[in-house]
Amino acid sequence: MAFVAQLRAQLEAHRNQDDTLSMQAYMKDLFPFLGIKAPQRKALFKDVLNSYKDDVRTNCRDIAIELYQLDEREFHYCAIEIVDKFLHNKYVESDFEFITGLITSKPHWDTVDFIAKHILGNYILQFWDDRYVYIQQLSNANHMWLNRSAILFQLGYKAKTDTEILFKTCETHADSDEFFIQKAIGWALREFAKTDAQSVIDFTSKIDLKPLSVREALKRLK
Repeated sequence: MAFVAQLRAQLEAHRNQDDTLSMQAYMKDLFPFLGIKAPQRKALFKDVLNSYKDDVRTNCRDIAIELYQLDEREFHYCAIEIVDKFLHNKYVESDFEFITGLITSKPHWDTVDFIAKHILGNYILQFWDDRYVYIQQLSNANHMWLNRSAILFQLGYKAKTDTEILFKTCETHADSDEFFIQKAIGWALREFAKTDAQSVIDFTSKIDLKPLSVREALKRLK
């Protein structure tokens, strides 16, 4: 698509080899980077988007998938920002498979956490009556990043948080040895503690969580 070609040309023209190495090292050399830091990348992205806004709005799913086929991580960040911008409150029910595909495509915390909170979280709010079916599917999946997303999707929900889902999902994965699952449990509980600290204290006292999860959950309460 013309938008993808133009965005690729614009970002590649601003490749910074010095920052490439440090950004790749920060992400444990899991992905190649162009070396464009977030403020500059967002500005370049915005400039190109302004010229193709109607096309991107109409074809945002296909464009996101196409951007994920490119190697450099900056393109993946643009992809999920496009989805959040143009599909926010406008998802259709069949987008669940599209969203899980984004989560599992070249996954790591830097994309998964954004998708979980901003994309999956918004999708579930739209289809609230089916939330248990969707989150159980993610929580039961044999895929760590889907499990993490099931734990984190309510970040920012505050008083809208479904505590049954939150506590059940955390309990389901309480004995996980995965660092990113233990951290997710602690993060999700810590965020909800801002709304209802006592329920988090009670939960952590009753459930045998990993020490890392407990520390993360309670560290703002000390």
